[in-house]
Amino acid sequence: MTTAVRGLTVLYDAECPLCVHLRAWLLRRPRLVPLETVPAGSAEARRRYPELDHGRTLREITVIGDGGQVYTGQAAWIVCLWALAEYRPKAHWLATPAGAPFVRATMLAAAKYRERLGPAGTTPCDVQCAAPR
Repeated sequence: MTTAVRGLTVLYDAECPLCVHLRAWLLRRPRLVPLETVPAGSAEARRRYPELDHGRTLREITVIGDGGQVYTGQAAWIVCLWALAEYRPKAHWLATPAGAPFVRATMLAAAKYRERLGPAGTTPCDVQCAAPR
């Protein structure tokens, strides 16, 4: 039996300009499922989710469902879109084998964008937000 998701918490890197931008973008969209955001690695994140590897949450997007579901990487991006009214149909498609290459391409594009924010070693999210290869 699967537990229905009635709310999601997105852990985001508050030191990463791209992560902060995407957080704001998510929160401006009409939602079908409530979204809450908490800085990854923060005292609040550690208090709420002591079982998580908080170092990893700074390196890889992590979303937690209200039923204890943990989504990381590509699944986390998809579940964020699934929570948004205008993007739910797209999220369903992205979760299919046909959509998977588009999710990966989007994550890689985000990584390239981060690289353009500054020389290696000067951008806060150089390491923390690295897209999985």
